[in-house]
Amino acid sequence: MVPDVSTGSRSRGLLSYLYGPGRRDEHTDPHIVTAFAMPGIPDPGRAPLDQHHALLSELADYLDQPVRVREQRTGKKVPQHVWHCPVRTAPGDRYLTDEEWAEVARRIVHATGIAPDGDDAACRWIAVRHAEDHIHIMATTVREDGRRPRTNRDGQRAQTECRKIEAELGLRRLKSGDFTAAPTPTSAEQAKAQRAGNTETAREWLRDQAYAAAAAARDEAEYFSTLSTLGISIKYRLGPQTGDVTGYSLAAPDDTNSHGEPVYFSGSALAPDLSINRLRERLTAHTATDQPTAGTTNTGPWHQADTVLGSLRTGLLNQETADGGEQDSMIQAQAAAFGELLHNAAATTPARIRAELRAAAVEFNRANRSAIRAEHQTAAALRTAAKELLHTLGSGTDDSAVAGMLSTAVAVLILFTRWNEARRHQQQAAAARQSLVHLQAAYRQAADPVLANLTSRTPSPQAAQRYATDLRAAIPDHTTRILADPAWPALATTLAKAESAGHNPRHVLTAIAEQRELDTADHPAEVLNWRLHHHTTELRTARIRAAAARPHRSATTGTAPTDTTGSAPSRTAQADRETPTKRR
Repeated sequence: MVPDVSTGSRSRGLLSYLYGPGRRDEHTDPHIVTAFAMPGIPDPGRAPLDQHHALLSELADYLDQPVRVREQRTGKKVPQHVWHCPVRTAPGDRYLTDEEWAEVARRIVHATGIAPDGDDAACRWIAVRHAEDHIHIMATTVREDGRRPRTNRDGQRAQTECRKIEAELGLRRLKSGDFTAAPTPTSAEQAKAQRAGNTETAREWLRDQAYAAAAAARDEAEYFSTLSTLGISIKYRLGPQTGDVTGYSLAAPDDTNSHGEPVYFSGSALAPDLSINRLRERLTAHTATDQPTAGTTNTGPWHQADTVLGSLRTGLLNQETADGGEQDSMIQAQAAAFGELLHNAAATTPARIRAELRAAAVEFNRANRSAIRAEHQTAAALRTAAKELLHTLGSGTDDSAVAGMLSTAVAVLILFTRWNEARRHQQQAAAARQSLVHLQAAYRQAADPVLANLTSRTPSPQAAQRYATDLRAAIPDHTTRILADPAWPALATTLAKAESAGHNPRHVLTAIAEQRELDTADHPAEVLNWRLHHHTTELRTARIRAAAARPHRSATTGTAPTDTTGSAPSRTAQADRETPTKRR
């Protein structure tokens, strides 16, 4: 059950809408189900047509009487004196009778302070029903004694009361709001989008583009420049004395009003964290000078993102038992940076998984907005890795690296979901679960072709059996599950490739098993396959860097490197080649 409190200044105008046909002829049988004083109150919906307009004016005057008395006494117009609260049941809820809706209305006006039970001097109000699934509560906010009602936090109190009503009437239990949700499109915006044949409103489209631009931008100038390239009009709000930008508004291409003027939405009207101040907190927390340039990530952007996500996963696991304070601010910052990574990955990933990944990013926009203020400086590593993904645009993509990164991202998103659930962030947890559905679908689209290719190249049964023996020695507690995993043949192929590159299969299996626990992995062979691919790539990169550094040291000292043994490599050198370096 969803209440939506708003205020206005025209009683007659709102009544005309409530008793009219609706914007799309959706209003049927409008009538009053209850009111502050039912006997004798005019109901235009149940009167002859020739009396309809006169009764609308009579009802408006009747509701406005206390307002007029106050204005005459004070000599001042009462601002925004019309209180309006539609209350709607959720799709699939049972039909409520007029009597049940009347009780809902009485409880809402009591909870919000409009008309407390037993208060004979409360505000005047009515509840109009013109559809099966909702009513409109309308009140004028001047009490019979001339005072204004105490309606502070009326929207929150209406939400709380609706949660109680749902439980008592057996309706679908919705999640409590926390005032971090983005403003929803109005019915007029939705109708406008439908007429234009668009699947989303201009407000929703602008919100998605703004989030994607913020994820890609390194500073404020780049954020606005990116939006401009999309054809979005930008209007800045400037300080009257300094001339500094204190706010901004965006207008979608071809979205105009009746006068042909662009329809602008402020950043905060798109989402709370798109306001200029919240944006600056994110963009200035990690300046361009702190970030590596394209090509400096030795293992490639996808591997680098996987490494940072792996560290984040370990940190989240260690902090699951922590409660509040700095830890929550740090996790909130990591969630914001994780959202940026999803957006940038969606922009650069192979086309076959782009739609699901973009959907995951859009859903996660809601999941990373909460009342906890983020310490964005603590998420610099993840934000850097997210922005480095953009350097893969137009270049070849390592499908195994993409699949491996998405596998780790799924594990991280599960932990973010659990964190929100533990903090009772109901809206955020629900959005994270929706995001997880899309992210898991994107992972499968990325992983399945790679795994199928590896499976088709499985080594001989004798070699596979040897790798199974290595597996039993390295990871005895999980051997049975790994060998039963359909991805085991693919892992055997990856082990064979690692062995051909000079790595000891038993040693690398031991190393990668220590990087992540396998108890919670549904497909442990898949997890090990991506870890092994990532691990061997890091080792290969380390060797290349070491080889490149040796001539530099020789040139610096002026002496040539010599083999002090004069024979075979030392035992230490041999061990270095066989034993991978473990990441801690």
